[in-house]
Amino acid sequence: MDNNVLIAFGFTLMAGLSTGIGSALAFFADRTNTRFLAASLGFSAGVMIYVSFVELLAGALRDLAVAAGDPARGNWLGVGAFFAGMVLIGIIDKLVPEVENPHEVKRVEEMREDEEAAASARASARAEAASGRHRPGQGNTRQLMRMGTMTALVIGIHNFPEGLATFMSTLEDTSIGLSIAVAIAIHNIPEGIAVSVPIYYATGDKAKAFKWSFLSGLTEPLGALVGYLVLRTFMTPTLSAMVLAGVAGIMVFISLDELLPSAEKYGEHHLSIYGAVAGMAVMAVSLLLLV
Repeated sequence: MDNNVLIAFGFTLMAGLSTGIGSALAFFADRTNTRFLAASLGFSAGVMIYVSFVELLAGALRDLAVAAGDPARGNWLGVGAFFAGMVLIGIIDKLVPEVENPHEVKRVEEMREDEEAAASARASARAEAASGRHRPGQGNTRQLMRMGTMTALVIGIHNFPEGLATFMSTLEDTSIGLSIAVAIAIHNIPEGIAVSVPIYYATGDKAKAFKWSFLSGLTEPLGALVGYLVLRTFMTPTLSAMVLAGVAGIMVFISLDELLPSAEKYGEHHLSIYGAVAGMAVMAVSLLLLV
């Protein structure tokens, strides 16, 4: 178990810190490869939807039928946990202000286009401060920095249940956990861009933008750690199966509410669907080879 816990934590850490990859892309890429992102996000959605229904939820229902001693009661518990997972992530998503929503599509080009405007805004703020017209609490840069840090904060909150999902899936099956970790890592790359663009726009500091992007991803392994420490004290076969059913609900919601719509917003409808089908196919073949 200890070895499995370390592996699960490592997978979750890898998935969370991929926000740093998005931040780096924002700094070093000349433009956003929309075709690649659309296909990749679709692929992630396909992997997560397939494994949620075929492995996690189906396995949870089987285990609950045995643990509850009554297949009908087990099915009700599993389905209830599945939709409870959806409700949990839906509430978190609802609490995120729309203007600071971490899943608002950001492109690398925005950083290039806004760089000159940001420099001008900072110069104006310095001129106002030097002339004595500037008062604390005023100025665009202060407001923009707040927006950027709030974006990082809400991404961190949003990543918390994703970390638990990756962690618990890995404890159940390492190969499935790895697939989910890779899918969530791909999903987190655009989030890294979403943090970097507003913070860089506010400060002109690439290091600060990267730091906030990097830190927002750390909440994923934090979510895994907190979830594990809380649940392990009273974990039973019934609770374990219900958690996995809830994890399935969380991942299906993320796929339908975030991944596929984000892929669509990048303007490549068919590529996102092709990516989703490819993700399902790769996951299906992988599971068949493991049998």
